[in-house]
Amino acid sequence: MKRILIVEDDDAIRTELSALLRANGYLPVEEMPCDLILMDVNLPGESGFTRCRKLRQQSDTPVIFLTARDTPEDELLAFGVGGDDFIRKPYNSAVLLARIGRMLKGAVSDALTVRGLTLDLPGMKAVFGGKTVELTKNETRILWCLMQRELCTRDELIEDLWTNGMYVDGNTLYVNIGRLREKLRQLGADGFIRTVRGVGYRL
Repeated sequence: MKRILIVEDDDAIRTELSALLRANGYLPVEEMPCDLILMDVNLPGESGFTRCRKLRQQSDTPVIFLTARDTPEDELLAFGVGGDDFIRKPYNSAVLLARIGRMLKGAVSDALTVRGLTLDLPGMKAVFGGKTVELTKNETRILWCLMQRELCTRDELIEDLWTNGMYVDGNTLYVNIGRLREKLRQLGADGFIRTVRGVGYRL
C-alpha cells in the first residue's frame, strides 16, 4: 500500500483528504518515509515552498502542491523549488486521484488484466483470446484508465491525456473511444467498453 504524507494545517481538509486516500487504496501518514507528499503552501512557520526546497536536498519523493494560491507566479515557483505537480483548491477528487496515480508510477504494473483482456503498457498492445492488437498512445492511456477504475468520467480521461502531453477535447476523446472499441471488437472483446450516459465510460 502506497504511503502518502499530507502536509496541511487545515484539520477539515486533512481529514477529507485522508478519507479520500483510504477509500482509494492509499495509506495517509503523518511523517516520512512515504511514497508521495501532498503539500499545502500556506503553512505556519515555513511555507510549503521552503519545505519542498529543503526536502529536495535529501529526497526525490514526489511532491504535489495542493493550494488555494492560484497565480502563474505561484505555480512557477512551485516547480522551481522542486515540486512535481500543482493543483488548485478547491480540487476535483477524480482529477487529484488521477494525478496521484500517474505520479506513483511504481504502483502501476507493466500489464493489467480484466476479464481476460490484458493491456501490455510498455508494448502498447491489447491481448484477448490469444489475439493481439497494437494501440496508439491515446488508446493505451484510455484503456489503462478504464481497467484501473470502476468508472472514468470524460473530464478525467481528457485531463489524464492532456497532462501526458496529448492534446484532446471532447470530440477527440469520442473518436479515440470509437477506434479503441473497434480494435477490441477485432479481438473478440466486443462490448467491453460501456458508455455511461452523461458521465463517461466503464468496462
